[in-house]
Amino acid sequence: MKAVAVEQRVASSDHLLSADQVNANLGYLRMKRLMDMLGSLLGLIILSPIFLMIAILIKVEDPSGSVFFKQVRVGKDGSEFYMYKFRSMVSNAEDRLKELLVLNEVTGAMFKMKDDPRITKIGKIIRKTSIDELPQLWNVVKGDMSLVGPRPPLPREVDEYSSYDKQRLLVTPGCTGLWQVSGRSNLNFDQMVKLDLKYITTRTFWYDMKILLKTVIMLIGSKDAF
Repeated sequence: MKAVAVEQRVASSDHLLSADQVNANLGYLRMKRLMDMLGSLLGLIILSPIFLMIAILIKVEDPSGSVFFKQVRVGKDGSEFYMYKFRSMVSNAEDRLKELLVLNEVTGAMFKMKDDPRITKIGKIIRKTSIDELPQLWNVVKGDMSLVGPRPPLPREVDEYSSYDKQRLLVTPGCTGLWQVSGRSNLNFDQMVKLDLKYITTRTFWYDMKILLKTVIMLIGSKDAF
């Protein structure tokens, strides 16, 4: 009943959540952090052969570029950090972004383009299967991210946020979340924020486990990823 009551208040633009409200359950937060540490460290160990294989393929296709791509993202309470991914685009992808902004295929404060010309051949494969996201396990180890939570936005996206949108920054961002298992790129920005706030106001340890399980099921051949 308590979670439902909080969720109903979120629906009203007259009432915004506070950090104290959404982070009051210390027992859950400690359990979540333990799950994050164990899950991310185990994942890094088990997936190390895949990391090596992807690194080689990236270097073979584009020897001049780096294996990993790091980008400034906005985390909990507006703090900035470097988020890591396998590089899936050409080396000068960020420089070419401005010319592509007019071709954005989603509404709101984020950029998505299904046939982005900056994506490399190996990049198309690892993005389709979300393998490019695996280095974020290191962000989880560091505490910048959690296994489950809202996706961390770019600073330029946050600059366009309303007070309502900024509520998604009240918790630690995640590698996956309710948005990713509910439609991903087929959803617009407003729908993403709504799902993020639903997660924030109803999250539990078992809800996190359910989202993680759905994410694993979706990893292979998700048609919604781009």
